[in-house]
Amino acid sequence: MPAPEIALTQRFQTAFAAAFGPEFADADPIIRPSQFADFQCNAAMGLAKRLGRKPRDIAAEILAAVDLEDIAETPEIAGPGFLNIRLRTDWVAAQAAELAADARLGVSVPQSPDTVVLDYSAPNVAKEMHVGHLRTTVVGDSIARTLEKLGHSVIRQNHIGDWGTPFGMLIEHLLEVGEDSPEADQLRTDPNAFYQAARAKFDAAEQAGSGDADAEGADFASRARRRVATLQSGDAESLRIWTNLVDLSKQYFHRIYDMLDVTLTDEHLAGESTYNDLLAAVCDDLETAGIARISDGALCVFPEGFTGRDEQPLPLIIRKSDGGYGYATTDLAAVRHRVRDLGADRIAYVVGAAQELHFQMVFASTREAGWLPEDVEAQHVKIGSVLGEDGKILRTRSGSSLRLMALLEEAVATARTVIDELRPDLPEAEREKIAHDIGIGGVKYADLSTAHDSDYTFDLDRMLALTGNTAPYLQYAVARIRSIGRKAAAQGITAAAAPRVDNDAERALALALLEFGPTLEAVGAEYEPHRLCAYLFSLAQAFTSFYEASPILKESDEQVRAGRLALAQLTERVLVEGLDALGVNAPEQM
Repeated sequence: MPAPEIALTQRFQTAFAAAFGPEFADADPIIRPSQFADFQCNAAMGLAKRLGRKPRDIAAEILAAVDLEDIAETPEIAGPGFLNIRLRTDWVAAQAAELAADARLGVSVPQSPDTVVLDYSAPNVAKEMHVGHLRTTVVGDSIARTLEKLGHSVIRQNHIGDWGTPFGMLIEHLLEVGEDSPEADQLRTDPNAFYQAARAKFDAAEQAGSGDADAEGADFASRARRRVATLQSGDAESLRIWTNLVDLSKQYFHRIYDMLDVTLTDEHLAGESTYNDLLAAVCDDLETAGIARISDGALCVFPEGFTGRDEQPLPLIIRKSDGGYGYATTDLAAVRHRVRDLGADRIAYVVGAAQELHFQMVFASTREAGWLPEDVEAQHVKIGSVLGEDGKILRTRSGSSLRLMALLEEAVATARTVIDELRPDLPEAEREKIAHDIGIGGVKYADLSTAHDSDYTFDLDRMLALTGNTAPYLQYAVARIRSIGRKAAAQGITAAAAPRVDNDAERALALALLEFGPTLEAVGAEYEPHRLCAYLFSLAQAFTSFYEASPILKESDEQVRAGRLALAQLTERVLVEGLDALGVNAPEQM
């Protein structure tokens, strides 16, 4: 069941070969939607340049050679050589019938499914997730869901910050307050408070020290530093306490992920500590291969093509002058592991845009080392910032990062106020679930509907609006169709096996439905969920126009009514499947 663009592309390429020779069989017909018809073929201008002839003459030859009799009406030549194409209504109806009978809703099965290693979310242990983690989590999860719907194998990797210098400070603080103390419980309920208390103690110790080892509390900083070395050397007691820190943070992560309805679980945790035992080998192997060398006491890789402001080669430091390792070393180890051990065909990192240079250097270094073969795709899915009304990164009034949980709770509470006002007739538990679906769905959709590498302004009122390109608008469309279905069932009305496609509104809706498979495939190929959002919004708009122009339950003709109901229910299936790919729930009623 080819989508219209695919079917038209095949027919036109056959025509190109017949009219101009086999070397033109792979020319792009440039099929685009048109305001003057259903589609337009824009190939004549490009072919005219290759053939040295007038575009309208080329268009006439294409028209004479192309066979669209069973698909479309005879195309019209417009302007300098455009071919306007109006599809046959019976062909559109037949395609819609196939779509309705297809469990995959027109999504093709890949001939060779990819193994995609997807790195996303990546919060830090013992620190609360803030609004900056929203996008890496939501965008990454949508990409994972989409790839799985396309038939690919997704290996989620939650590269949490669970190693390094701060853990000496955290462990010493935990030992001082006691592992069973109320302060220790903050790691589960308010990790920022615990982290900030440890940081304040460390900073105070640094100031109190200033060379005076006898100053009160001055040895906390030195003990914290020693603890890092002890931890990294494998000390059993330090590792036990570190494990406790991680376990308490996991409980907090679960609360956030459950609230967000994302698919990350403990089995996807692959933090910095995962690669600790591999870092020495990474450095040794790169040095032995002549790819890494000592510079100013540190072991560095200088990937080709990267220079600083002074036009000197830019280093990627993989072992510090004091012998310690940084996150560059960890990322190099992760690439090698993901290719060699996980069998990745593709690797995608859903990480802030500020890390672009870092990942470019990591990819270049691992390609030079042979750890990232040319046939394995590696991509940094750059994530923009969430802004406040002032155009700056969204923060609290005090200037600190806005807690993600507080933001999500506010969204649900705002949605609940609206639901309580509009639907007091619904049971308490149902109102609670609807408020969650609308509040969380609204926040996630607003994020996903913006290109992932662009910034956007957080506006809760707009996110929860029932009009415009919002989750509630799409959720309401689904709820409306389900309401129609319940009323139809109560009246003994059943949907036809095939959707009705007759008038312009029905044709427009059917054509929109046929675009679901190609749209999802494009989203999975380019890692761009905002394309799916734009598609679903246009589909919901097409349904609204159809619903206004083609009454369903009020239609007296039984066959027409059944066919329209089938078209509405097919729309519901596509909307629900699309929203699920985004990670947005569709309530039964609103």
